[in-house]
Amino acid sequence: MSNRSKKIFLLLSVIVPFLFYCLYYYGMMVKNAPYKFAEFESLVFNYGTGDSLINKYNSKTGDYQFVNSRDSLVKSHLKLNKDDLLYLHRKAAELGFWDFPDNMVNDTVNFKKTKAPHYFIEFKYKRKTKKVLFDAAYDGKPALKDAAERLVKEIQDRLAGAESR
Repeated sequence: MSNRSKKIFLLLSVIVPFLFYCLYYYGMMVKNAPYKFAEFESLVFNYGTGDSLINKYNSKTGDYQFVNSRDSLVKSHLKLNKDDLLYLHRKAAELGFWDFPDNMVNDTVNFKKTKAPHYFIEFKYKRKTKKVLFDAAYDGKPALKDAAERLVKEIQDRLAGAESR
């Protein structure tokens, strides 16, 4: 067997099947990605101190209620535009929201006694839903806590921006 025929044999038996497998595998992963913006339905964001999550936003209905600086409950209708929702979807993907554990709270914390803020974030899609309950006093992995805090800040910034429009 000549040197050239050995190279051709190696190319046809190892490299070409590997390339086909990679194209098939990654093609299926992209096709079956569970969290696509095209399938996005709604965002639910609730937060508050203690065991009450009195501040609430639902992007599907546009209902937004929060406690203002005078401790009175304000209810309003606030719609985030498609650009805001796309931005939050991409920011959640960038921060790894899909890999967050469902409960990011300390096991020893009693919600009624603590004054640390709690956040509930839910991204709802046609085929999947991701829900996370996050406690600001979470003492788990610092990188995970930082990512959750950044996502909460981004959501609050987008809500404030939409409210000022």
